[in-house]
Formats: sequence, C-alpha cells, structure tokens
Amino acid sequence: MKKGFSIMAVAMLTILNVGVATAQEKAEATAEAGQGIHQVLKEYFIKGGPEFMGIVLLCLILGLAICIERIIYLNMATTNNKKLLANVENALASGGVEAAKEVARNTKGPVASIFYQGLDRMDEGVDNAEKAVVSYGGVQMGQLEKNVSWISLFIAIAPMLGFMGTVIGMIQAFSDIQAAGTMDASLIAGSIQVALLTTVFGLIVGIILQIFYNYIIAKIDSIVNDMEDSSISLIDLLVRYKK
Repeated sequence: MKKGFSIMAVAMLTILNVGVATAQEKAEATAEAGQGIHQVLKEYFIKGGPEFMGIVLLCLILGLAICIERIIYLNMATTNNKKLLANVENALASGGVEAAKEVARNTKGPVASIFYQGLDRMDEGVDNAEKAVVSYGGVQMGQLEKNVSWISLFIAIAPMLGFMGTVIGMIQAFSDIQAAGTMDASLIAGSIQVALLTTVFGLIVGIILQIFYNYIIAKIDSIVNDMEDSSISLIDLLVRYKK
C-alpha cells in the first residue's frame, strides 16, 4: 500500500513537471516558428490520440451545429409583439376577425401563430379561443426547446470522455512503470501527455457548449415570457371585442 502511494505521488509530480516543461518548450517553439494558436491546438489534438479526441471533436461539431440552428431559429421567432397586437387590434376594429386572422397569418413567429389559433376559434366563444391559445402555446414552446436536450448531452459527454482518456493514459503510465521497474520520466511522458490533453480538450468543448446552451435557454425563456404576456393581452382584446 505504501509503495502504491509512493508511486502515485511520484507520478503526479512527474505529471506536473512534464506538463510545465512541455508547455514551456512548446511556447518557445511557437515563438521561434511563428505558429498560430490554431496550429498549436492542431498539434496537441494529434498528440492526444484519435480514439478519444475524435469523439470529443465530434461532440463539439454536433453540439455547435445544433446551437447555431437553435440560435437562428430563435432569432427568427423573435418579433415585435406590441406592434403585432396593435395591428390585430386595428384589424379587429376595421375588418373584424377575418382581417385580424390575416394579419396573424402574414406575421412570422410563435406569437403570431398563437394569435391565429385563438382568432380561428373566436366563433366558438372566448373560452374556446382561450383554450386554443393555451394549447397551441404549449406546442410552440416544444418547438422552441427542440433538440436543446442534445446540447446538454454533449456538454456532459465531452468532459467525461476526456476524463476517460485521462484514466486510460494513467493506467498505461503505471503499466509502463511496472514493466520497467523504475520511475523514468521519459518512459511515461507520452502516456501522461495523452492523459492531460484529453481532459483539457474535453473541458474546453464542455465550456464552449455550456456558454451557447445558457444563451439559448435565456432566449427561450424570453420568448416564452413574451408569448404568455401577449396571449393574455389577446384574450383581453377578444373579450372587449365581444362586448
């Protein structure tokens, strides 16, 4: 047991020394060669090994693709709801329900779709119109949150894959130590470097996707709040129109 702890302690010190030395050597080589940060990242990525680094990269690509698609969709779903409500109110006053439906039909966004469903049920009474607004609001909320769960999945998977690579690299390092019967930094440097690089890249991917995820969630919350507020305003408008 004591021997195992001693080996682990020496290994951790070796990791720190190798990591610092490698970073210093890489910084000097980069300064001399005039390489960009993308070239450095590319070299580290290759050194990390294709087994886990490739999967981590795939998580980043898929996660960013979903993030970009959601951001574009949410930005297109954002409309001037006050202006829409004023246009619907003017259309109701001048042309009735059909004119208001035409305004909602020609306007993009979830709020306009909810307005159309409510106006379409107006001939059945205000209560049925309100039920239609509430029901279709849930449908629109589901559309806003579509594929967002995949982003959170990639956020969780990427660091775990990095940690798995770290564990495998450390196991390999201890296997090399056991086979050689001595603590030689050059003997285990390769395995330790793989262990560190997979963790770093996994954490980087998780951080990047987490930033996009938080932005998307905040955007969805903002749109949902606008939907609820506009729906209440529409029902009040329909009640006044019926009177």
